[in-house]
This record gives sequence, structure tokens and C-alpha cells, in this order.
Amino acid sequence: MSSYAFAGARGRLLFERNLMVYRRTWMIIFSGIFEPLFYLFSMGIGLGHFVGKVPGPGGHLVSYASFVAPALLASAAMNGAVYDSSNVFWKMKYARTYDAILSTPVGPADVTVGETAWALFRGFLYAVSFLVVAAALGLVGSVWGILALPGALLIGFAFAGTGVAAITYFRTWQDFEFLTLVQLPMFLFSATFFPISTYPAAIQWVVRFSPLYHAIRLLRALNLGLVGWAQAVDIAYLLVLGLIGVYIAQRRVGKLLLK
Repeated sequence: MSSYAFAGARGRLLFERNLMVYRRTWMIIFSGIFEPLFYLFSMGIGLGHFVGKVPGPGGHLVSYASFVAPALLASAAMNGAVYDSSNVFWKMKYARTYDAILSTPVGPADVTVGETAWALFRGFLYAVSFLVVAAALGLVGSVWGILALPGALLIGFAFAGTGVAAITYFRTWQDFEFLTLVQLPMFLFSATFFPISTYPAAIQWVVRFSPLYHAIRLLRALNLGLVGWAQAVDIAYLLVLGLIGVYIAQRRVGKLLLK
């Protein structure tokens, strides 16, 4: 049976293309790691000196820096995936990159898989870089913390899939304001900097539906070694979100490129 027997198998060719394009502009990707590091040093370490300990998973008291670090790791994986998925808009609307690609055996499903994989890869790079710094600062509190890397990969998949799907609905550059309108509040209010118990009860229910909240809860439990059944829910939530995103993106990309 051919290695291309299933839809999207040629997506690796688009991934390789992106890898070749960015090999001389790697600093563009690397620069994305600085934002979560700035938050870590200013909020986690700077402000954390005055905050002291806060309740972590299961009510266990942990240092504020250890509380914030896994949240910023999840945010780094999210940002890397979302930022790169936004490039699909440029390639589709202006560069017309896919018009040339579709003249080859590569199809719309391959485009979706390739771009999602590349966005996932970028998010994973952000997560690895951040985790190395966090470990050097002594903010990885358990051997479970090594599982934060596959956890970050899952987070990247969830947000890459939904990111590519969302971008296919954008018509102009102004539509990216809607992305910021969703992404920034989600970053600030997904129990990133404060325990969810500090929010009013009504807001807590809203936060619990946030994909970033589940990403943060997963990595926070792994980083602190306080893993429970709640993390199975987090994994399932992120996996289903990514699969739904890829499914929608595949249908939308096919519709837009073949119309």
C-alpha cells in the first residue's frame, strides 16, 4: 500500500517546505520565547517574592513562581501554535502559496495537516525553550515535570488545529482583532496568575470551559507532581478540541482552495 494512501499523508512535504523557509530566519521563531520569560521573571519571580505561597492543585501550598511557571509554559505552547497558524491567512489570501502547491499531488487535506503540524512544532519549540529555563531556575518540582513536554505537544495540537480552522473564516487583516479579543482574555483569566478559587463562582464556570485553563491545569499538576483523574479530563478535552479543529480546517481549506 502506498505511503500516501490516507488523506493528509503528504502533509509532511509542506512541513519540510516550512522548515526550509525558516532555516535562515530562525530568529523570528526564537523571539517568541521572550514574552513568557518576561512574565516569568516579572510576575513569577519579582511579584512572587511578595506574594509567598498560593494554593496549587489539590489545595497544596506552592511558591508563586512554581504556580505561574507551568501556566506560562502552556501559554507559550498556545502562542507558538496560534501565531504560526495565522500565517495560513497570508499564504492563502495574498502570497497564493497554495495555488502552486495544489498543482502538485499535494491536496487540501495535505495542506491542513502540514500547516497544523508546523504550527504544533513551533509551539513545541517555545515550550521546550521555556521548560529548560524553568528547570534551570529550579521551578520544576517533580520528575513528572518531564511529561510537560508531551503535554505541551498536546496543547500545541489543540491550538494549532483550532487556530488554522479559525483563520479560514477570516476575510481581512482586521479580523485578527477577533483573535486577540479571544486570546488575551483567555491568557489573563484562565487561572494563569491566580488560583481559580479567587474568582466569583459564576466566573469560575466560564473559566472551566477555557481550553487554556485545561492546558494550564494539566501542566501545573505534572510540574508539581500532583496528578489525578482531573488530568485525564484535561487530556481528553485538548485532544478532542484539536481533532475537531483539524476536521473543520480540512473542510474549510478544501472549500476555499478548490472553489
